[in-house]
Amino acid sequence: MFFAVLLFALIAALPAEAAGSKAAAPLKIVAFGDSLTSGHRLPQKDAYPAVIQQKLNAAGLPFTIVNQGISGDTTAGALRRIDRALELKPQIAVVELGVNDGLRGVPVPQIRANLEKIIAAFRDNDVDVLLCGMEALPFNGWQYTIEFHRMYEELAAKYDVPLVPFVMNGVLGNPDLISDDGVHPNAAGARYIAGTIWEYLEPFARRTLERANLRTAEPTKPDTH
Repeated sequence: MFFAVLLFALIAALPAEAAGSKAAAPLKIVAFGDSLTSGHRLPQKDAYPAVIQQKLNAAGLPFTIVNQGISGDTTAGALRRIDRALELKPQIAVVELGVNDGLRGVPVPQIRANLEKIIAAFRDNDVDVLLCGMEALPFNGWQYTIEFHRMYEELAAKYDVPLVPFVMNGVLGNPDLISDDGVHPNAAGARYIAGTIWEYLEPFARRTLERANLRTAEPTKPDTH
């Protein structure tokens, strides 16, 4: 009799144990950008995505951030590789692109079209987008610089996505934060950029986590007793 009761108890416990051991789908953030994201000439641990991973861990936010930055990349190049980013099935994409287009004098409408396609591709795959604003130096005239600046504000408004102001603000021209090339951030500069992005990413990640929890929560079964 004792063994029969024990066997029944074990069988009855199996569904609950299986449900409890079912692992939740991993939550991912893809950092999709150029050399500012990849960490030009920096160890991976010093690139801004790695610094943000530390902040995520400290905040208890269960996201893994994946560095998908490529030095020298343009919006056109990023668009060609977006499928690789989507294969990661991220919940959030931090899009930091456009500065290399600006240096090349790529027409603003063309840059805008590429960014729109990138944003739309992420959104169509249920990925929340955090857009990082870039700036163009006046090599191509002030009108180009103004239109380039406005482009990010207009895209953020059109697609209702958060906009991080120019991530190099406070870094460019600061010898303590910039590398010897005068263009790319050093490790301290990357930490500064991470702090700038984190201000917008943290509340964004918390909202995304809440929605993910709501989607995966099982409905409460009615009491039939």
